[in-house]
Amino acid sequence: MIIDVHGHYTTTPPGLREYRRALLADPANARPGGDLGISDDQVRESLERAQLKDQRERGIDRALFSPSAGGMAHHEGTEQVSRYWAQACNGMIHRAVTLYPESFTGVCQLPQFPGVAPANCIEELERCVNELGFIGCNINPDPSDGYWTDPPLTDRWWYPLYEKLVELDVPAMVHVSTSCNPNFNGIGAHYLNGDTTAFMQLLESKLFEDFPTLRFIIPHGGGAVPYHWGRYRGIAERAGLRPPEQLMQNVSFDGCVYNVPGLELLIRTVGAGHVMFATEMYGTGQAIDPRTGRPFDDTSSYLKAIDLSEADRRKIEHENALRVYPRLAKVVG
Repeated sequence: MIIDVHGHYTTTPPGLREYRRALLADPANARPGGDLGISDDQVRESLERAQLKDQRERGIDRALFSPSAGGMAHHEGTEQVSRYWAQACNGMIHRAVTLYPESFTGVCQLPQFPGVAPANCIEELERCVNELGFIGCNINPDPSDGYWTDPPLTDRWWYPLYEKLVELDVPAMVHVSTSCNPNFNGIGAHYLNGDTTAFMQLLESKLFEDFPTLRFIIPHGGGAVPYHWGRYRGIAERAGLRPPEQLMQNVSFDGCVYNVPGLELLIRTVGAGHVMFATEMYGTGQAIDPRTGRPFDDTSSYLKAIDLSEADRRKIEHENALRVYPRLAKVVG
């Protein structure tokens, strides 16, 4: 069984984007979206020709499916706009999961907004987990989308949200959104900056002493982390911090790395027990690699090319995901 822990619904029917434009055009009069006038047939069409087609061709059995990361755009509108937008996006994920329960499992977007305490996300997290059957969430460490105006992930500002994550026994993928800072390209710089920054914040903190069962997933192969693992070991040694290896009790990385050497480096550095198969469909890697004729996000082909024991391959393909996402194990059976 192959579980993709990093899928995004980026091919949604036009009705969702029309609702977003309406929210931003008149944020003072924002209203919940309801069903957005989108039919089940429209949802099926948006998936059958896209994610489902590629999942089937690549032998991926199930994707953990969340709203478009770039589309979260937490800096836009108002706190109320962000709430209604998260509800609408999560509603679309729930519809996809309901139509294709064997192929998708839901992961939710949170209604974050710059300067607003993350405790405001608890209600939507509870709704998605307890009512819609979602098994995790995406946390944006920078709701300002490129300017990092909120406290770091290790600040007590975040603690009420972490308390709820622990209570619900669901993990969070630390995933930034778009970048409105012209210095940082969204997918080429801001994403990887966010991954690297999150790891460094965790390394310098004692967060997991306060929350020993809290679990984070750092996507995109961990940004710069595996390449500079020795640097982080050196920083920890010099500062008297616990070594980065000890973070792996609470932190996992996804294998969303678009070449064989990069993915192999990640696995060899942090160990197969801390890497989960991922594609990010659909995100950065839709282009066709002229060297192979395959999409860059065909990460299953990269994993097949790496010499691994069968035990390690099973860990990456599904066992780690079932451990990190306990509610997923109940869904899969």
